[in-house]
Amino acid sequence: AELAPGLRSAWGSCPFSRGPGRGSPLHLLPSLSARGVLNGVFNGVFSAFSLWPQAEQAHKVAASYKPSKFDKKILLWTGRFKTEDEIPPRIPPEMLDRARNKARVKACYIMIGLSIVACFAVIASAAARHESLTSWNLAKKAKWRQEAALAAESKDK
Repeated sequence: AELAPGLRSAWGSCPFSRGPGRGSPLHLLPSLSARGVLNGVFNGVFSAFSLWPQAEQAHKVAASYKPSKFDKKILLWTGRFKTEDEIPPRIPPEMLDRARNKARVKACYIMIGLSIVACFAVIASAAARHESLTSWNLAKKAKWRQEAALAAESKDK
């Protein structure tokens, strides 16, 4: 598929591409600084030569969600706003989604840290009682041998 003059393929030298005009609208991008246009698309600033105006409008969401008290705490904890007074009465749902995702990641990091601290606490408490996994294993195996010997004696009688 030959491109019209003034247009060039955005697929360039990509070895994994399916080529221009084969399932991707990227070959329609103007040759005027295709890299700048792509960066504009990814930064949401693709208004100068919008080939897909309905896609551009789909990303503009009005602030339509009224945050609850818990949502406001999440927005504050994730650092989106400094004080509760700064939070507007209505926010975009995407803002809250990003804040919730950030809060999930922070909570996971906190749980990982607490798990590591708990592991060291268990190790320290076992060391204080002069116990180790080796001594527990030897004691357990000695008990099993004793039970096996008792079972063998009762079978012989």
